[in-house]
Amino acid sequence: MSRFTWILDPGHGGVKDGVYQTSGKRSPIWEDGSVYYEGEGNRQIAHKVGDRLECLDINYIFTVEPEDPTDIGLPARVDFINRLPYKNLIGVSLHSNGFSKESANGWEIWTSKGETTSDKVASIFYNRFQDKFKERKFRSDTKDGDVDKESNFYILRNTKCPFVLLENFFHTNESECKEILMTEEGQNKIVDAIIESINFIETNGIPK
Repeated sequence: MSRFTWILDPGHGGVKDGVYQTSGKRSPIWEDGSVYYEGEGNRQIAHKVGDRLECLDINYIFTVEPEDPTDIGLPARVDFINRLPYKNLIGVSLHSNGFSKESANGWEIWTSKGETTSDKVASIFYNRFQDKFKERKFRSDTKDGDVDKESNFYILRNTKCPFVLLENFFHTNESECKEILMTEEGQNKIVDAIIESINFIETNGIPK
């Protein structure tokens, strides 16, 4: 029996009829002509996480079905989440990062501002990602005593349940984009870290 219901939120839009549904949120065109569309990649990762949770008999729900490329706005996503008729919800929003300089790199996890249950969830995810990606940079903010970064991102500020936002590396960094985000092996390592984090919380609960 699943202890929690997990909300999987693939950020931004996908590709419909060859057209990306979100302005920006993509890699540069690399020398080989390839491009990574963040919203499409977020959907690929969400789909894989959902398949794994299905096999583990862990309850989950998508804010946007991975097969649906529609770029659903944040207010609609938050309204959907806050109306869910389930107890013990935990949300995970899936993203990758972008910056004007290709040198920007690393992985981040974000929560809303202040000390909340989300901080404890974020610490569990941090430990699993650190184990999977020892060779990669983790971009943290430890000024408040924990590793997550904090922001008033709309989905973090307005949802009523614990919620974390993952920035799964930089799609504007060629190494991270082409070696992690655009490969099955790289995406599967991200999925493994997410599943191991969820499994830990399902088994042990959220630390007090």
